[in-house]
Amino acid sequence: MKYSRLIAGTMTWGSWGKQLSKKGMESLINFCISNNITTFDHADIYGGYTTEAEFGKALKDSNIDREAIQLISKCGIQLLSGNRSHVVKHYNYSKAHIIQSVETSLKNLETEYLDLLLLHRPSPLMVAEDIAEAITLLKKDGKIRDFGVSNFTPSQMEMIGLRTNIDVNQIEFSLTEHSAIYNSTLDYMTTSGIKPMAWSPLGTVFKEDHEQNRRIHKQLGELMEKYNATEDQLLLAWIMKHPSGIHPVVGTTTEKRLKLAIEATKIELEIEDWFLILAAAQGHEVP
Repeated sequence: MKYSRLIAGTMTWGSWGKQLSKKGMESLINFCISNNITTFDHADIYGGYTTEAEFGKALKDSNIDREAIQLISKCGIQLLSGNRSHVVKHYNYSKAHIIQSVETSLKNLETEYLDLLLLHRPSPLMVAEDIAEAITLLKKDGKIRDFGVSNFTPSQMEMIGLRTNIDVNQIEFSLTEHSAIYNSTLDYMTTSGIKPMAWSPLGTVFKEDHEQNRRIHKQLGELMEKYNATEDQLLLAWIMKHPSGIHPVVGTTTEKRLKLAIEATKIELEIEDWFLILAAAQGHEVP
C-alpha cells in the first residue's frame, strides 16, 4: 500500500485543538511511525494556515527518513483568517492558485514533495482543464506524486478524472454517515480504481445523545466481549470491512487511543455482525 492502513489526521494537532508544542509534535510523529502509522494528513487551512509549518519544524528536527513517511495536503478552501485577506469563505481551483498552494505547503512542511495532493472540496466554478494542467506541471516538477480529491461526488470525480488521473477521494464516512454505500460514491471509486479515505470515521457516536446512537451503543456493547474490543475499535473495523479498502483518517492525539485504533486493523467482523451494526444505525434491517 502507498499509504498506511490508518492515517494520522493533523487537524487538531495545532491551534484548532491540542496546541502541541514542537517537541510534542515530534514525539507524536515518532509514536505514529513506530506503530505503523506512516501517513500524515494535512490541509493548508489547518490551524488557520499555521499547522503545516509547525509540523514541518517538528519533522525537520526529528531526522526521520522522508521516504519512510507519506505527507498529504489539501488546497482550495479560502478560509477567513487573520493570516489571509479574504472577505468571504470561498474555493479557488485556478491553475495558478493550485500551484502556489502546493509550493506554500512544501515550504511549510519543509519537504521537496507531497505524496498526495487533494482538492479539499468541490467548487461550482472549478474548470477541469485548469486543474489537469496544474497537476501535470506539479507532477512533472516532482512536487507531488499522487493527486486526488476530497468530498467529491461520482459525477465530479468523472469530470476531473477524464482530464487527469484521480488516485484518492477522501470522504466523510462512518457508521452514522454511511451514505456513500448507497449513493454510488464507493461503487464508482471501486470501479475506477480510486482509493477511499474516510475522515471523521467515528461519526457522531460519542458526540451526540439520541435514539440512533443509543441503538448503536447497545449493539456494539453486545459485540465487545466477542471481539475483545472497545466500541471505537468496532466502529473502525466496521469501516475497514468494506471491500473498497477504506483508510480511516484518525484524528486523536492520544497515544492510548491511537494504540486501540491500530489494534482495530486486526479485527475481522463476521458478515452478520457487520449487518447487525448497520441495522442498529439505520433502525431497521436491510430490505
